[in-house]
Amino acid sequence: MTTPKPETDRTKKPTVLLVIGMAGSGKTTLMQRLNAHLHAEKKPPYVLNFDPAVANLPYTANIDIRDTVKYKEVMKQYNMGPNGGILTSLNLFTTKFDQVLNLVDKRAPNLDYVLVDTPGQIEVFTWSASGTIITEALAASYPTVVVYVVDTPRSASPATFISNMLYACSIMYKTKLPFILAFNKVDVKPHDFAVEWMTDFEAFQEAARQDTTYMASLTASMSLVLEEFYKTLRVAGLSAISGQGMDGFFQAVDEAVDEYWTEYLPALNKTMEAREALLNYVRALVMSD
Repeated sequence: MTTPKPETDRTKKPTVLLVIGMAGSGKTTLMQRLNAHLHAEKKPPYVLNFDPAVANLPYTANIDIRDTVKYKEVMKQYNMGPNGGILTSLNLFTTKFDQVLNLVDKRAPNLDYVLVDTPGQIEVFTWSASGTIITEALAASYPTVVVYVVDTPRSASPATFISNMLYACSIMYKTKLPFILAFNKVDVKPHDFAVEWMTDFEAFQEAARQDTTYMASLTASMSLVLEEFYKTLRVAGLSAISGQGMDGFFQAVDEAVDEYWTEYLPALNKTMEAREALLNYVRALVMSD
């Protein structure tokens, strides 16, 4: 499938929110909250579910991978485990992704947002060829923002916090897309400590010193490496359960969309032009022979 030519017209382009998060972070519950919030704002989104293994969705998806690919049948047919089944299901679905884009294109003039739910096995989507194809195809057509969902209470441990930040960093630099760090479950524990750790190196070092495990020295040293990464991040604290923080989250989305138009899209256009120039050069060589 060829990547669509990037669109440069800002008028009536829905924003794609690519929701990514580790299992247990509240990613799918956040999808439900975003869907409900946008319906309340009279801006019903177009919802895509790309998780073939989810048993029950708390929202109605306009396009659901489970309608096309049967995850358990794939596992049985190809003699695979759970992760292999999810990856193969995603690969099979991606071969028809141009049809998904066509459906979104038809609805796009009447949309403000497209919400995309991804597998809880985060590496299956973010590091697979199919996940890359889906992400790039969406980003070439619409302003796309990666929303990385963090389980705030669990991240109160410095080691878990750093693990989440490393994963977020790797995803942001892989996709090169505007990125929002969404600290979920702030109704259980406010995310102030995380913001402080990201802006005050000494505060995190003090917290890390309280850790007596073998991870302590690595955790402390990694925080220094991530200092530059923190400066590029947009952070939003929210609760998928109570709806707290939705206004601040969508303010961060608006800022991320501006970044898409001013930074991501020009870079993508240059890449596409370079690829086209290379293809034309190869074609000319073939013709000359």
